[in-house]
Amino acid sequence: MNKIAGMIDHTLLKPEATKQQIILLCKEAKEYLFASVCVNPTWVKTASELLAGTTVKVCTVIGFPLGASTSATKAFETKDAIENGATEVDMVINIGALKDRDFELVKADIKAVVDAAGNKALTKVIIETSLLTDEEKEKACRLAVEAGADFVKTSTGFSTGGATITDIQLMRKTVGPDIGVKASGGVRSSEDTQKMVESGATRIGASSGVAIVTGLTSTSDY
Repeated sequence: MNKIAGMIDHTLLKPEATKQQIILLCKEAKEYLFASVCVNPTWVKTASELLAGTTVKVCTVIGFPLGASTSATKAFETKDAIENGATEVDMVINIGALKDRDFELVKADIKAVVDAAGNKALTKVIIETSLLTDEEKEKACRLAVEAGADFVKTSTGFSTGGATITDIQLMRKTVGPDIGVKASGGVRSSEDTQKMVESGATRIGASSGVAIVTGLTSTSDY
């Protein structure tokens, strides 16, 4: 189970999250040795301070949850997050541009974050699978790879659906063996997690990290 814990981004992205909840999140991450905590940008500095000297990374979200801010804004947000201690950033693509088949804009938008992150932070690209056709999912994954991203990720957890086995399999097939695939949204149990890993996921985004590693099932949406 330690192997699974090391694949989990222990997540709290609700807008009403309090400092005490962030403190608990970080405490749990240290106890179970999760890969990272994933928090909104306003909590990055707090999480970074709480996790100093541990192996737990600090992950945050960029252009979240709609992906509809400008590339310049996303790049600034990335640099600001890194200055505050983030070492992983999960950015949301410009979903409308993908739907419009403006692929150059989508790629440039991803690359703006990749370039801003440089070698200081991993970049994960949220494609929001529940809003896309299979063709669009494949194209988004290819654009993420071309732009230099480290991971592709299914979902924000704030849209109409989360990770599915078929989407993880499609994403893994599209990006090949060398790019990370993160399953997020609706992964609530060790059984869910095992299925995602078997389908090709190398990272799990979940607010149910403790339930997953202790064999329980959470009712959380993310």
